[in-house]
Amino acid sequence: MRTFFAAITLCVAGFAVSAAPTAPIAPVADAVITSKGMPKKLSDFGFFTDAAGWKPNKGVELYQLNSALFTDYAEKYRYIYIPAGQQAVADGDGLLQFPVGSALIKSFGYKIDGKDRLLETRLLLHRADGWIALPYVWNAEQTEATLKVAGKRIPVSFTDPSGNKRDISYAVPNKNQCKECHSLSGAVMPIGPKSRNLAHDTLDMLLSNAMLEQKSGYHPPIANYDDEAMPLESRARAYLDINCAHCHNRQGSASNSGLFLTYEEESPVHVGVGKRPVAAGRGSGGFEFAIAPGQPDQSIMMHRLKSLEPGVAMPEVGRSLVHEEGAALLSEWIAAMEKD
Repeated sequence: MRTFFAAITLCVAGFAVSAAPTAPIAPVADAVITSKGMPKKLSDFGFFTDAAGWKPNKGVELYQLNSALFTDYAEKYRYIYIPAGQQAVADGDGLLQFPVGSALIKSFGYKIDGKDRLLETRLLLHRADGWIALPYVWNAEQTEATLKVAGKRIPVSFTDPSGNKRDISYAVPNKNQCKECHSLSGAVMPIGPKSRNLAHDTLDMLLSNAMLEQKSGYHPPIANYDDEAMPLESRARAYLDINCAHCHNRQGSASNSGLFLTYEEESPVHVGVGKRPVAAGRGSGGFEFAIAPGQPDQSIMMHRLKSLEPGVAMPEVGRSLVHEEGAALLSEWIAAMEKD
């Protein structure tokens, strides 16, 4: 899986050793993060020291995941900010609990006409009354990102990892759509940074920078679903965890489905094996089971994963393309299961 993590790190390193700036760089605006307002410009937060959003400010740290959510083959650049002197702590499920004033920053982009361009930057801000999700869209000049609470469609042409030319209408989610995924028991919450899904280098960075409490519980890492050297089932379960389990968990928005796709789920039926849908409809494709062992083409899960039809396609938001590699992985996993 291609990322720009190393490239950005080099860029930041080069910036750090260059000649000192003529004027001091303003720190991250803690008061803006915790205020009740919704700033119109991303630059108001001070998360980056450059106008183009590539050089993180002091205290804003790049991080990586073992397995990442698919979003129409977009490249993603993830950052964590925790107020100085405070720490995150992993709860019993390994989800990091961040102090008030923290921010999770995620920029999305593509290589377009040979240049890396950002389309949007999504923020999760931890305020005294809980988390708030805000989407910001970058201008054509790549000098500022502006708040778009109603979301936006952006036409994009790019080449996918298999060399296929793609033309899509990229969807920046509106503020309410952010809630659809980032929700646990009805409250907006982070979903990606669980200790078991943070890359080893990221965990080391958080600990060495005193951003994560040393005594936080250990949780065995989940697989990188792109790594074909890992066991097939581990890869498939990791894929479902990061792409589906933010809704399909016992406290998520799809809890009434009885389909729980977290990495820790032990019940085969709750993962979908031999499970009939709670409410049959066109989303089922006329098939009987979420997962029909040995028969991916007869499984509702595969039907919905391969569909682009509204009301059928899963996940419901965040993609306008079929993730061909993800579909192939899950199909191989289901095909390997013994038929009843």
